[in-house]
Amino acid sequence: MTQSVAIVTGAAGDIGRAIARRLGEDHDVVLLADIDSRAAERAALEIGGGKRFVAVPCDVTDATSVGKLAATAGEHGTVRTLVNNAGAARAVSLHDTTPDIWRMDNALNLEAAFLCFRAVEDMLKESRGSVINIASVNGMNVFGHPAYSVAKAGLLHLTRLIAVEYGKFGIRSNAVAPGTVRTQAWEARAAANPQVFEEARRWYPLQRIVNPDDVANAVHFLAGPLAAAISGVCLPVDCGLTAGQAELARTFSQSSYY
Repeated sequence: MTQSVAIVTGAAGDIGRAIARRLGEDHDVVLLADIDSRAAERAALEIGGGKRFVAVPCDVTDATSVGKLAATAGEHGTVRTLVNNAGAARAVSLHDTTPDIWRMDNALNLEAAFLCFRAVEDMLKESRGSVINIASVNGMNVFGHPAYSVAKAGLLHLTRLIAVEYGKFGIRSNAVAPGTVRTQAWEARAAANPQVFEEARRWYPLQRIVNPDDVANAVHFLAGPLAAAISGVCLPVDCGLTAGQAELARTFSQSSYY
């Protein structure tokens, strides 16, 4: 029987690592793809290592590198789940966004997901698998980081395009849109400003911010059989931020919370 494979890009980070750990519960092999190969190896070892969690160096903005990732996946089995998690935000304001930043943010946050999907689409057809794109509340409202936000908005549309065009092959495509996530980057901000989490959580109806496991749980649900009839949707994982609070966009337009 062919082994089921999950690919998680940007897997060396807190969110990617949490997603990989959760998908390891019902996939035979999870590939942790990251441009930082040593960090990916550490992450793979941390969540189990062995033959089940495999680190793969990959620059998701480079088609050749993505092709090698797909080939590695094929050596382990058939891709059942692709999680496009790799991403980063640079300039906070449109005024500070240079053409290079615009191109880099779009390449990493949008084009990379397209490259990865196309590289493994045949395996996803074979497995009747699932694509989950890690978007952001920034792609839904205006919260600063314009190049990143525009790319994430495009990622949401790509999610729907895949759902509509590839549904006939049994492929499901969905997105998860986190709000602020308590990662190491945020812990570094907290070291400089101990009140940063208090300042952020007041905007969230649940009075807390998201943690990596919250995102991983949503991905696991969308990838699994309980979501068999769900495709083409964006699931906000944001502790209630976007629930009728679009007016907060004006407040955040100059912030760096996201």
